[in-house]
Amino acid sequence: MAEKIPKPVSKRLVSYYMCLERLLDEGVEVVSSEELARRLDLKASQIRKDLSYFGEFGKRGVGYNVEHLYDAIGEILGVKKEWKLVVVGAGNIGRAVANYTVMKEKGFRIIGIFDSDPSKIGKEAAPGLTVSDVSELEKFVEEHGVEIGVIAVPAEHAQEIAERLEKAGIKGILNFAPVKIKVSVPVENIDITASLRVLTFEIVRRNS
Repeated sequence: MAEKIPKPVSKRLVSYYMCLERLLDEGVEVVSSEELARRLDLKASQIRKDLSYFGEFGKRGVGYNVEHLYDAIGEILGVKKEWKLVVVGAGNIGRAVANYTVMKEKGFRIIGIFDSDPSKIGKEAAPGLTVSDVSELEKFVEEHGVEIGVIAVPAEHAQEIAERLEKAGIKGILNFAPVKIKVSVPVENIDITASLRVLTFEIVRRNS
């Protein structure tokens, strides 16, 4: 798509998709932007603007066909495709990700997990998933056409791993390391501690 889509829009698209999924479960066939806005605590104008990046979906005065919009956003998000992932780092976070079965149900299949610790290599990290030596990372990614790399290593190793993944042909990175990494492929940073700090800020502010 030629037009650059702001990152906040992509994040909201996921929220729209999940909300539409719930509406389908409820048997709702048509929904207005106002109702979507109410459910998601957004402005209706924001929803309409976000969707306009990708085409025209609703009818003025009628609303959106829930199933049609759900399928359209799913296509934009690539939900019908099965994505191959590798996890680098077989510590607590890496193993937790590898054992998160919901990912497979949603189309994200972890096919490899890697670490540099000899005590972890060769051990089972998740059912059917054995830890491999990180020296084999690039070869594995190239041979299996892996598209997404999950980084779950200490901060001091994250940039190096990201660069290795990029050179091997990875299309995107999910980064759990508490440091920003710089590569040309898309990166989604997951900093649990930072999120908790935001939460504690809100708690303190509400109770002050």
